[in-house]
Amino acid sequence: MNILQQILNDKKAYIDYRKTIVPTAMLKESIHFDAPTISLKEYLLRDDKSGVIAEFKRKSPSKNNINPYAEVDEISIGYMQAGASALSILTDAQYFGGTDQDLQIARKLNYCPILRKDFIVDPYQILEARSIGADAILIIASALDHEQIKEFTALATEVGLEVLLELHHEKEFTKIPNSDIIMGVNARNLETFEVSLQNCMRMFPNLPTESVKVAESGIRQPEEIIMLKEIGFNGFLIGERFMATANPGQACRDFIQSIPNLNLVDNA
Repeated sequence: MNILQQILNDKKAYIDYRKTIVPTAMLKESIHFDAPTISLKEYLLRDDKSGVIAEFKRKSPSKNNINPYAEVDEISIGYMQAGASALSILTDAQYFGGTDQDLQIARKLNYCPILRKDFIVDPYQILEARSIGADAILIIASALDHEQIKEFTALATEVGLEVLLELHHEKEFTKIPNSDIIMGVNARNLETFEVSLQNCMRMFPNLPTESVKVAESGIRQPEEIIMLKEIGFNGFLIGERFMATANPGQACRDFIQSIPNLNLVDNA
């Protein structure tokens, strides 16, 4: 059994338990459930933003502990002051050290798009994402079949969430439900966790032309942002590069300010 399949099995078991604790009716009573959302698409296309989706995570299956005692309030504010276009908050506890409360805190303190990054295996999680203040959700193509992706995307749209569909391999192009969603290409192989930006570059030509496109994982140098921009990517999801430092917000600022030919207003 590969790493991804193990994570998915554990997630399904957890969601079955979670439903018994917090039923759907309670999720819909949240103050966030009917609140206006902030468009991730629009922020990724803004000329006054970097396109960087700065990620908050404490650990990962490939690296184990990255920044286990990190506080989401300080770091999320630091990311946005650094010029990030959006936040990505890991809410998986077992493998990434995240919580729903992390996203709720980030939502309270920041006016920006927030992507709930988790392993979505059940429609319940989409309603849950809306209830904790997310603006968008990640759907991993390799974790679901075409009909599930179509169903989950429709539900997300219905409740006001945008979808970032994450692809890893050309065979997953047949799972794309429509061109209106945000397309992501992950440089990380979720079966081996090896990383190569060549995966993003190889798959780009076959992405829907009109979609907003995000390169995920493996970005280490500011110059790589320009290379990916020239190809046609609009967004750049970066986490470990910042979180592995003593001051992720400052690391994000230094990174964005070092991107060649990117002129942004200082947000401090």
